Amino acid sequence: MRVENVDLLVIGAGMAGLTAGARAVRNGLSVMVVEIGTDVGGSARFAGYAWTAPSHDVMDQHNPWGDTALKRALVDRFPDGVEWIRSLGVDVKDAQRVLSFGRGHQFDTHQYVDTCRRVVREGGGMLLLETCAERLVVEDGAVTGAELRLTDGVRTRVRAGSTLIATGGFQGDPELRTAHVHPRAGDMQLRSNPFSRGGGYRLATQVGAATGHDDAGFYGHLIPSGISFADPADFVDLSLYYSEHALLFNVRNDRFVDETLGDHLTAMALLEQPESRGLLIADARVFRDWVVGSYVEGAVAVDKFALAGKRGGRVGLAEDLDELAYLPEEWGYRGDAVRDAVKLFNEDAAAGLEPVPGRQLDRLPLDEPPYYVIETVPAITFPFHGVRIDDRARVLRGDGEPLHGLLAAGSDTGGLWHRAYAGGIASALVFGLTAADTATTASASTATATAAQTRAAQATD
Repeated sequence: MRVENVDLLVIGAGMAGLTAGARAVRNGLSVMVVEIGTDVGGSARFAGYAWTAPSHDVMDQHNPWGDTALKRALVDRFPDGVEWIRSLGVDVKDAQRVLSFGRGHQFDTHQYVDTCRRVVREGGGMLLLETCAERLVVEDGAVTGAELRLTDGVRTRVRAGSTLIATGGFQGDPELRTAHVHPRAGDMQLRSNPFSRGGGYRLATQVGAATGHDDAGFYGHLIPSGISFADPADFVDLSLYYSEHALLFNVRNDRFVDETLGDHLTAMALLEQPESRGLLIADARVFRDWVVGSYVEGAVAVDKFALAGKRGGRVGLAEDLDELAYLPEEWGYRGDAVRDAVKLFNEDAAAGLEPVPGRQLDRLPLDEPPYYVIETVPAITFPFHGVRIDDRARVLRGDGEPLHGLLAAGSDTGGLWHRAYAGGIASALVFGLTAADTATTASASTATATAAQTRAAQATD
């Protein structure tokens, strides 16, 4: 078996992996990046923003159960991450509000990942596509590289001072989703690249990496039921972000969640409801201000109601509140119960009463006809369960100590998000940079130790 030697082996060429590879090359390390897919970029190519909570207080408010050290690192290092993107010549827009609480920047993720690829190659790094990491190599309790199977079937062993797991999560594997997200999670549509099938998760756990937590949830969005994604553009075009201003009913005709806290949170809540489907109802105000408006500044506005109807989804238009009673029987909802629930919500909102469940952010009634109805289901982008790391991106063992030589970043990691979310691209960026810097420190320490051993040997001679 052929053997290669590098300072840093990166398994996965998405946002986290390419960021780490480019930074490590800039730091003077020898680097190899391997990717199981036919191109680099992963799910980052479908994104357009890097954002997170603007302060520790805001992060704690919206992600109270996430790992404290990881949350602190993300907030503190995010500005340096944005400057790193700019340092590569990628245009980054001014800061803007994202969701109800975040701050972030729009940038061209295609340009960014392609630039990182160029930096790796021009810096002497190797980048191998359609290459599978079959197993990690462990010597004296430390990970010292991996065995790879190349596109032509040839196997190669790579000896590495540090090995980074950055394969993008396990959302592409229905069995892992069922085991670690929810019993019905395996049935969700995949709002992500298809190559993130848990390769990194399996590699890390096979050598003793800690994982968690099984009840942490996932990042995703509501989409119209009965419609398959045709291409990656659908990941945004079919996501019903406006649910934050609408009302959502389960198959028992009940509201069950504060929709205003975020469509990404509502998606988790709907998965746990009977049959994991529900009716999303908006009035003319919500349609005008949010359905056909831009979710964030700079995003292309799409009439999601019209698109869902065109693509064959379950949609309906009620000219007034009473018409909600005539929902098609085959949908499985009681139209009269849904109508009465909307009417009661409007009466409580007009009277200034708190509805149950509450409405923390948008308390306006839905009293401007017509009413736009879409049946909706959750779709997954990546799970929050993953490989545990510390704030230096070092993979942890079950006893909480680092598993020497092994790093992880991006959607392969667990612990940062727990039934909450504040920016996957930001996390991949920050911990990709962190992993490269940790590998650089490890390489420098190894070089120092080797030099000391050489001097000692020479003195003995």
